[in-house]
Amino acid sequence: MCVCPSEIVRLNFAFTGLSNAHSFYSFVLKETTAVNGEHNLYATQESDRSEMVVIDCRVNAKGQREEDALLENASQSNESDDTSTDQSPVPPVPLKETSFTIGLQVVFPFLLAGFGTVAAGMVLDIVQHWKVFSEVNEVFILVPALLGLKGNLEMTLASRLSTAANIGQMDTAKEMWKMIVGNLALIQVQATVVGFLASIAAVIFGWIPEGQFRMGHAVLLCASSVATAFIASLLLGLIMIGVIVGSRKVGINPDNVATPIAASLGDLITLALLAGISTGLYQELDYNDYANPLVCVFFVALTPIWILIARRIPSTREVLYSGWEPVIIAMAISSVGGLILDKTVSNPNFAGMAVFTPVINGVAGNLVAVQASRISTYLHMNGLPIAEPSPPQQKCPTPCSTFFGSGMNSRSARVLFLLVAPGHLVFLYTINSMRGGHTTLTYIFIAFYLAAALLQVMILLYLADWMVQWMWKRGMDPDNFSIPYLTALGDLLGTGFLALCFHILWLIGDRDADVGD
Repeated sequence: MCVCPSEIVRLNFAFTGLSNAHSFYSFVLKETTAVNGEHNLYATQESDRSEMVVIDCRVNAKGQREEDALLENASQSNESDDTSTDQSPVPPVPLKETSFTIGLQVVFPFLLAGFGTVAAGMVLDIVQHWKVFSEVNEVFILVPALLGLKGNLEMTLASRLSTAANIGQMDTAKEMWKMIVGNLALIQVQATVVGFLASIAAVIFGWIPEGQFRMGHAVLLCASSVATAFIASLLLGLIMIGVIVGSRKVGINPDNVATPIAASLGDLITLALLAGISTGLYQELDYNDYANPLVCVFFVALTPIWILIARRIPSTREVLYSGWEPVIIAMAISSVGGLILDKTVSNPNFAGMAVFTPVINGVAGNLVAVQASRISTYLHMNGLPIAEPSPPQQKCPTPCSTFFGSGMNSRSARVLFLLVAPGHLVFLYTINSMRGGHTTLTYIFIAFYLAAALLQVMILLYLADWMVQWMWKRGMDPDNFSIPYLTALGDLLGTGFLALCFHILWLIGDRDADVGD
């Protein structure tokens, strides 16, 4: 077998990169070949050639085996990488929604929520004549504050869980149950504290104008408020969790349905509980002096248990420590609205306002909560690495950009605003058909009422656009901070505008059998 030295050198170079040992050994062989060529030792060269061919063949075989092993390991590594990639959670895909899709998903929960507020208005119109409401006028101050819990707690819970579901934080059963237990414990803590503070605010607002303080009435307000807030929050929290999990499974955006359903049941359940509990505890004042204090102590004593549960979940631990400011401020704002309601409804000329107050406040709160939840979800999804880059942020949104922009949030704002007038007309017709309230629906009353409702919702939608983005820029989670402020402002604006409408109608002479009779 005859092999030329140049071929041996090329073969040796081909396997130089297999390992350091092979490279060094090939270098020795090439140096030996070069030295033999320079001295022209033909006999020795032929002998060296045969040895080098044998050695090189062995090197070739060994190198080939190592190369095959390396290729096999690389293939297995790629397969393992592919497997690990397949096992990683699939990033959530944002739901593509048109104006028609948004309207279709929102309109039915919106109508359901509206009929819930109509029922709450009918209940308030009836219970305002009950003895506890007439003897303890401060209960009226509790009404907006406790009805506002659906915005402070339940709607915030719905927005928080909707965002978590949309960005994939509730895809596994373990994550879902951890999120559910932590959030339920959190809202029980918040409900107990807010209910207690709302009763203190009612006592103060009732004591300052009258100059009289009754300890029995103060304890009654505390027990009624804490018990109502605790029970209503527990029931509505369970309902919200079922709605969000179910809507996500059937492919409906939870942001469009969760908050309206929370509002639809929240007003009715909370007002019915407040009327029933306060009436029962008021009757106990004459027979048992310890019933009201024991109710307060019982619900307050459960608070440490809920705190321990909420602290175990990282997401709720943060809200437990930093989420009190919006809830407490929102409660104070709603209490101011309750003071307006108390002073207006207590006037016999404006008793008809009671049936419309939950409706105008509830509709506005439902719509602005949907918008705030949608904007918050949009910012959370665009903040993820897998999402599209966030659009350039404006310094301050204008009303034109809020309602006439080309983005998804402007589109939803237009859809929600267009639902106000038709929705209120349906609800007013329902109230009139059921002969609720003390007010006949004249064209003048309807015009003033719709003007107040449209102005209220327009202001709230603009504030939602500004507030959510402002909080996001400052590192605050809008799901935990925006909705309490917006719904509380909605209660204040709605109650104030409605009271103004009744006063204007009374001044212009629309006062006989249709207003305040």
